Amino acid sequence: MNQFANLPERALHVAGQVGDGIRNAVPRKALQWVETGAALTALKTGGRVATRLVKRNPAIAVAAVAGAGLLWLVARRRAKRNEDSGGSDGGKAPRRVEARRVEARRAPRKRASAS
Repeated sequence: MNQFANLPERALHVAGQVGDGIRNAVPRKALQWVETGAALTALKTGGRVATRLVKRNPAIAVAAVAGAGLLWLVARRRAKRNEDSGGSDGGKAPRRVEARRVEARRAPRKRASAS
């Protein structure tokens, strides 16, 4: 019973040892080729799925492109505004407030009441 309880743990350990052995035996360049092939396959499959989605639901595709364009426009305007104001802290940029002299207003004179 004890051996059966340790079986999954032992299988993971053996699989890790096999993976390490293969990784050490195969040159690094070959692993890069495998990673590149996997990335190209994922890109090809994703493109195929996206093409099917656009063919079946063109309205969704148009809405997605319009939304992405709108987000890009907003981000561009915000970046330009931050660049112009010199603020890059993410919050509102500080503004310089010019002090100006305010003329004192005189309080209206109270009229003496006739009593």
